[in-house]
Amino acid sequence: MGVMLQAFYWDCPREDNQEFNWWNYIIAKVPSLKQTGFTALWLPPAAKAANLNGMSMGYDPYDFYDLGEYDQKGSVKTWFGSRDELKDLITTIHLHGMQVYADFVLNHNNGGDEIEINPIDGKKRWTKFSPASGKFERDWQSFHPSEFERWDNMEFGEMPDLCHRSPYVYSEMLELARWMIEDIGYDGFRYDFVLGYGGWLVKSILERRYTRQDRFDFSPFGVGECWDNDRTIDQWLDEVNNWSDNPGTAFDFPLREKLKSLCDEYGYSLVNMVTGGTVSDERPASAVTFVENHDIVRISPVVNDKMLAYAWLLTHEGYPCVFWHDYFNLGLAQEDSKNGIAALINVHEQYATGRKKILYVDDDLYIMQREGINDQPGLVFVLNNNGDTWKGETVYTGRADTQFTTLAWRGKNDDGIPADKLTDKNGYADFWAPPRGYTVYVPVG
Repeated sequence: MGVMLQAFYWDCPREDNQEFNWWNYIIAKVPSLKQTGFTALWLPPAAKAANLNGMSMGYDPYDFYDLGEYDQKGSVKTWFGSRDELKDLITTIHLHGMQVYADFVLNHNNGGDEIEINPIDGKKRWTKFSPASGKFERDWQSFHPSEFERWDNMEFGEMPDLCHRSPYVYSEMLELARWMIEDIGYDGFRYDFVLGYGGWLVKSILERRYTRQDRFDFSPFGVGECWDNDRTIDQWLDEVNNWSDNPGTAFDFPLREKLKSLCDEYGYSLVNMVTGGTVSDERPASAVTFVENHDIVRISPVVNDKMLAYAWLLTHEGYPCVFWHDYFNLGLAQEDSKNGIAALINVHEQYATGRKKILYVDDDLYIMQREGINDQPGLVFVLNNNGDTWKGETVYTGRADTQFTTLAWRGKNDDGIPADKLTDKNGYADFWAPPRGYTVYVPVG
């Protein structure tokens, strides 16, 4: 169980008028996020970036150990704030019983201080790095092409690619991860652009024993941005998780594509939602599900009826991740309503457990049941893809003489409230959802 919040979006410090103050901006929202039911926050890359064309979102790291305390690359603070402000944010998140994940950019660097000639291919690159922190200095031997590795998986733009098979780079990466967990206080990592380097590096970071509060058994969380099809994601998860005592997870990009089609394609058949081919279908314990993130929303955003996608996310299997811009800037939180993301988070945390059973599906109507575990009794989820009328069907729940009440619902251009239901002595009842909408029913007693 748990719900993650991606606590940023592209250019958020400028767009929200919080330049150099983003960490403090988040701190003010932590209590309400905890009350809503969020269990973890994913923060943007905190290290000082190259800032070649103005302040950067951090995906062009220059000094991994400068979290906003050294005067270099045009500022002392990062675009998000200072090291002390970041530490205060992490402390506040922990005091509220939540975890915090760092966005970890390991594939490439940018903003080198000098051009060097790599003798392996004779080409010039900006590969001399002399960061003000004095830690993890680099030269051409730290990058591809390298004497330690013949193959470089993928390059990211024209930024110098680190060679992680270099003993120096490998040991520095492990030390950096240790420092971020033990000294700074992160509970895990979102691994950026994992197609650019071997999964064995992520496995090494996840497998290491870390010290927290005099204990030597802390296991960090890890999720990889393997932006590809389900087969490639499956292969990456195998590389990371085989023979591992602390397995990693991956973002479910194939599911996100289905959710976009559900929201944006008129007449999209709900049968397509149950044909497999997603991480959450094949490896639910390894799936981090999402609707938008900082990258994909700039390329191929969900335009219509986005709450249909969030209703799916927060009732089905996987570890759901809510996007800050959707929750706050688009006003989808609706914390005092049964029609927004906040109500669905409550459903997820209190009811969305147990085995998934599809009770009914056709082109326009989908009814699914989570059977529940222990004191979390499960739910019935109804999704109506028809834009004109309410739709429902009588289905077998396995719960005789049971009252079901509605905790979350939403319809397009329809404010009607779905009625509670009572199953008969055989466990049957009819469950409904409004036009182009959804209803979540939960058992009472």
